[in-house]
Amino acid sequence: MQQRTPSGHVPTLIASFLHFDVSFMLWVLLGALGIYIAESAGLSPAQKGLIVAIPTLSGSLMRIPVGVLSDRLGAKPVGVALLAFLFVPLAIGWQVGTNLPVLVAVGLMLGTAGASFAVALPLASRWYGPERQGLAMGVAAAGNSGTVIANLAAPQLANLFGWHSVLALAMIPLAVVLAAFTLLAKESPNRPPRQSAQAYVRALRVGDMWWFALLYSITFGGYVGLSSFLPLFFHDQYGASAVVAGVITSGGAFIGSSVRPIGGYIADKVGGVKLLSVLLLGICIAYGLSATSPSLALMVLVVLTLMACLGLGNGAVFQLVPQRFRDNIGMATGVVGAIGGLGGFLVPILLGSMNQATESFGPGFAVLAVAAFAGFCMLRLLAAVAHGWRLSWRLPTPADMWTPEAS
Repeated sequence: MQQRTPSGHVPTLIASFLHFDVSFMLWVLLGALGIYIAESAGLSPAQKGLIVAIPTLSGSLMRIPVGVLSDRLGAKPVGVALLAFLFVPLAIGWQVGTNLPVLVAVGLMLGTAGASFAVALPLASRWYGPERQGLAMGVAAAGNSGTVIANLAAPQLANLFGWHSVLALAMIPLAVVLAAFTLLAKESPNRPPRQSAQAYVRALRVGDMWWFALLYSITFGGYVGLSSFLPLFFHDQYGASAVVAGVITSGGAFIGSSVRPIGGYIADKVGGVKLLSVLLLGICIAYGLSATSPSLALMVLVVLTLMACLGLGNGAVFQLVPQRFRDNIGMATGVVGAIGGLGGFLVPILLGSMNQATESFGPGFAVLAVAAFAGFCMLRLLAAVAHGWRLSWRLPTPADMWTPEAS
C-alpha cells in the first residue's frame, strides 16, 4: 500500500534552516576574512582570488557525493557528520593557518559546508506534499542568509580579536546548530528510492542538464563568487575598510538571497525563459558598467542591482529545471547545483588573475559581461530551435521528459 504523504514536521524544517544557515556562513567565511588573510599571509592578487574561491570549488563538487550518501544512509546522519567534520578545518585554520598551502587545505575542507544543499533541502522537502513545497523549500533555502551573517560579523570580530580567532569563534554557532540539528531533525517516512552514483553519471549525458548548469553558473556562480570576492574588491579598488566592504557585500548578498523566491514566482507567471533572458541582459549591462571602474557610490548601486539580477536569475533557473525534469527533480537539482556552482569558483579566480596581470579589475568584469551575453544568446537560440525549450514552460509533454531508463 502506498504510504500517505506526511503533513509536515516543523522541527525538521527549523533544523534544515539552521543547517543551511550555519553552513553557508562557513562556506564564505574565508571570503569575509579575505582582507585580513591576504595582509597577514602576503598574498598576491591572484592568490587572493584563489583563497576565496577554493571553498566554492569543493562545496560544489561535494554536492553530488553528499547527495548520493544522503539517499543511501539518510539525510540526518549525513548532515550530522558534515557539521561535525567542519570543526576540523576551523581548528586547523585557527591554529596553523599562516601560509598559502595550509590556507588552501583549510579552504578545501571548509568548502564542504556548501554541500549542505544536498542535505537540508531534501530533508525538509520530503515532509511536505506538492501543495506546500514552495513554503518548505523557501524556509529551508532562506539559510543562504548565512552569507550575510559572515560578511557582517566576521570583519568586526577580526578587528577585535584577529582573523584566526574568528575561526575559533565560529565553532560556537557550529556546535549549537549541531546539537539542535541532532535533536530536532527527523527523517520523513516517505523517503524516495535510492539513486545510484551511476544514475548521476547517466544524467550528465542529457544535453539540457548541461545547458541548465551553464545558465546556473552565470546566476548562482556570480552570486556566490561575488559574495566571496567583493570584500577584497572594494578594499583593493576603493580603499574601503574591511568593515565597510563587508557591509556593502552583506547588503548585496541579502538582496540576492531575498529576491530568489520572487524570481521563481515571476517565472511561474511569465515563463522562466522570458524572465531569464531579460535578467541575463541586465547582468551583462551591470558587469559592463563595473568594468568602467565608476565612482564608489555608483559602483555600490551597480553591485546591488547586479546581485538582485543574479538572485532573480537563480529563481528563474530553478523554475525551469523541475519543468524539464519533472520525474527526477532531486537528481537534476543536485547535478545542476553542483556543476553550476563551479562558476562561483571561476569568478574570484578570474577577477584576481586579471587584476594581477593588468593592475585593473576592469578586464575581468568585461569577460564576465561577455559570458552573460553569451548566455543570453544561447538561451534565445535554445528557445527558438532546441527540442523541449519553450518560452512558457509549464506543462511539458511526455516527449519533453527524461527518465534514467530512457537514457
